[in-house]
Amino acid sequence: MLSRRHLLTGATLLAASAAIPRAWAQAPSGPFKLDPLPYAPSKNEPHIDAQTMEIHHDRHHAAYVNNLNTALAQNAEAAKMPLQDMLANLSKVPESIRTAVRNNGGGHANHTMFWQIMGGSGGEPSGELKAAIDRDLGGFQKFQADFNTAGERQFGSGWVFVTVARDGKLALTTRPNQDTPLMDGQRVLMGNDVWEHAYYLKYQNRRPDYLKAWWNVLDWNRIGQRYAAAKSGTLTV
Repeated sequence: MLSRRHLLTGATLLAASAAIPRAWAQAPSGPFKLDPLPYAPSKNEPHIDAQTMEIHHDRHHAAYVNNLNTALAQNAEAAKMPLQDMLANLSKVPESIRTAVRNNGGGHANHTMFWQIMGGSGGEPSGELKAAIDRDLGGFQKFQADFNTAGERQFGSGWVFVTVARDGKLALTTRPNQDTPLMDGQRVLMGNDVWEHAYYLKYQNRRPDYLKAWWNVLDWNRIGQRYAAAKSGTLTV
């Protein structure tokens, strides 16, 4: 027979699952869509488990897209703006939907970038990107250590980013919640999600372990392409 404890635990897990919007739920139409993962959910194992990838993409990211489209349904003009322009000009977004656009537009931009830069085999960057890291961030080992420390110190939920200027200069920064450097007119080279839903199934409260493991799944070729696009002025989110 099931014990009272098991029944309560099961009810809690079901309630938590129900609270996470599902990608296959009826989604509002709108200008933005959830692209599929560019690789299998298991591609980042053992460092990031497939279940975390599926829940993170299919439910959390899907919720940001759905909520963003719902908010923009109230304003046709705002809905015409490219996402990066909308986030860089939040003061021009109607106040009635500004917070929803900030939270959900930021979440959509951040996660779109996040999936793109993973699915690789880690290692180290090369070429112009390596030279920029050496020049601006003190070399790869120091960059890794400083990035991980910034991620550990980010209180609560948020992100740690590397921004890239048009001249190729790199800088390390953090943002709370789903804020993004795009909101300050900057461009994002790469970043790591330190919300608990990004790592809790595998790492529980061990955020430092997650931060260290994450480097093993980076696709430096893709990040190098983002670096080149930033320098040419074509990088969006």
